[in-house]
Amino acid sequence: MTELALLSDLDGVLVDSSASVERAWRRWAAEQRIPFGSIEQCLHGIPSRQTIARFAPHLDVAEESRRLDRVQADDAGDVAALPGAAALLAGGYARRFAIVTSCDERLAGARLDAARLPMPPVTITSDMVERGKPDPEAYLLGAERLGVAPADCVVLEDAPAGVAAGRAAGMRVVAVTTTHRPDDLRQADEIIADLRDLPSVL
Repeated sequence: MTELALLSDLDGVLVDSSASVERAWRRWAAEQRIPFGSIEQCLHGIPSRQTIARFAPHLDVAEESRRLDRVQADDAGDVAALPGAAALLAGGYARRFAIVTSCDERLAGARLDAARLPMPPVTITSDMVERGKPDPEAYLLGAERLGVAPADCVVLEDAPAGVAAGRAAGMRVVAVTTTHRPDDLRQADEIIADLRDLPSVL
């Protein structure tokens, strides 16, 4: 029997970075004179460059994205590990696992450091792919780096875009209700409260 591999999103699954995310994006929205409420639902689960391209395509999207990610990396002091995250990264739920995140590499590292969690050998960040979630590219790259078939992977997600990405990659998706309501995550195969409930659905 083939052993399952776990591919986990970072923000909202392994770490709580919501305060840092909101501070950075509120400041950016104010600078651009964009009502924060109009972008609030687009902040979780996709790379910053995609949100910027949608709401401010007249800007240098790549540079604005790098700037926003730098701001958040420098403001990670209150990022904290979520329940079950340490166990997952220690191999408590599966021997093969990877992080697949919409952060760039520096931001992912800053958030893991702040939460006192290790970065696993296989970590896929937004700067490694051309198309971010909900495109499946990042999850497919994660499976390739782990040396497993997509059908042998379980994706752990908290946002609709990530759920869509995992499903499009041909993977089973388990959603956690840390940032979205169950109704928003209904495309997932399973829905749990947090990672401590993971063994019951694997």
